[in-house]
Amino acid sequence: MKLLHIDASALGTYSVTRGLTAAIVAEFVQSHPGTEVTYRDLHAAPLAPWSMPVGEDNPADIEAARVMEEFLAADVVVIGAPMYNFSVSSTLKAWIDRIAVAGKTFRYSSAGPEGLAGGKRVIIASSRGGVYTEGPAAGMDFQEPYLRALFGFLGVTDIEFVRAEGLAMGDEHKATAVSKAIAGIAGLIRKAA
Repeated sequence: MKLLHIDASALGTYSVTRGLTAAIVAEFVQSHPGTEVTYRDLHAAPLAPWSMPVGEDNPADIEAARVMEEFLAADVVVIGAPMYNFSVSSTLKAWIDRIAVAGKTFRYSSAGPEGLAGGKRVIIASSRGGVYTEGPAAGMDFQEPYLRALFGFLGVTDIEFVRAEGLAMGDEHKATAVSKAIAGIAGLIRKAA
């Protein structure tokens, strides 16, 4: 089994999503011995913005091909996706622009778009300063609906979120939110076994 581990937070050791993705991957590897893990830190090694035309000799295009190969080869993709300004980080968006490619991960047909990257499991570790799953700020969540729609468009139907919300609402609230998120990881991994 191949697992692709993506981190996209700019906060380094202070990142909640990095801690969550590390816990998810560790639990997954423990539960599925022999799992081959590929790691990509989108903040430490950001991808250049997508541009045209592409060329086989361009280093950015060679890297883009490698990113696509990593995604297509993965059975499981674990993504650390902190909410930045109600959506995803620009580094994660640059990665998405490399994997959402017509003819590779989706195609258009007379019946409409068809995802070509199905059969994967995507687990997204999400962190948010406020609470966006319910209440007055729920309408400002452009992160989770976007990621669900995007991966669904690519043909991925097994999408799950590990969420830590309200992280900016005080130390006690943050500690509780992170503990609850970590506590849910084992059940999430067991569910897949």
